[in-house]
Amino acid sequence: MAGHSKWSQIKRKKAVNDQKRGQMFTKLIRELTVAAREGGGDPNFNPRLRLGVDAAKSANMPQENIDRAIKRGTGELEGVTYEEIVYEGYGPGGVALYIETLTDNQKRTVAEVRHLLDKNGGNLGTAGSVAWQFDRKGMIYVDAADVDEDAVFEAAVEAGADDVASETGEYVVTTGAGSLHEVRRALVGAGLTVASAQLAMVARSEVAVAGRTGERLLKLLELLDDHDDVQQVHSNADLDESVLSRAL
Repeated sequence: MAGHSKWSQIKRKKAVNDQKRGQMFTKLIRELTVAAREGGGDPNFNPRLRLGVDAAKSANMPQENIDRAIKRGTGELEGVTYEEIVYEGYGPGGVALYIETLTDNQKRTVAEVRHLLDKNGGNLGTAGSVAWQFDRKGMIYVDAADVDEDAVFEAAVEAGADDVASETGEYVVTTGAGSLHEVRRALVGAGLTVASAQLAMVARSEVAVAGRTGERLLKLLELLDDHDDVQQVHSNADLDESVLSRAL
């Protein structure tokens, strides 16, 4: 879990600047639209949409943008139709990559993802080639300011969380995919500050990656994450701290 948590930290810190914030809004709008299309426009009865709305609000997206994206999903407004496609492959050092996308042009997206992988020491695999190495989990990031790990651990365990880990400036609470919302609600109810929450593919075991290989992998992860069609990139890499520090 450490590798996934640190990569998530990097992405959130990079999203502070305007360019990254714009990319993040684009991805969030697509997720809101697809979630509303698949499960309806009421977040109270659509867990995926509720998670998307929470993420959009955490990113300070204007409410009118949220409402517009949901209405496009429910058909109240015209909009582009996005398709959910997962690509599996490998990066430098042979690490597994699980790439979730939302696209309006599958041929374009697969060509561009393959190009990024090929140019940066990776390759595209077949469906199912790496998915078996991951489990779908809920990940909740709790601000560590003015709260100790025991308090977070107690609140999380009582709510049914699987694990709590301490990372730089925050605690990472891992849950089952189906209990993410319940645990998040319990943590907020306990007075804890939840920075973000998401569903993620978490590696069952991690591969240590350092040096030049780690730098190439981090560059590839950043390029994939910058692609408009890519919603999330998951890997089983445990990147060395020296590599991560240069990215922050």
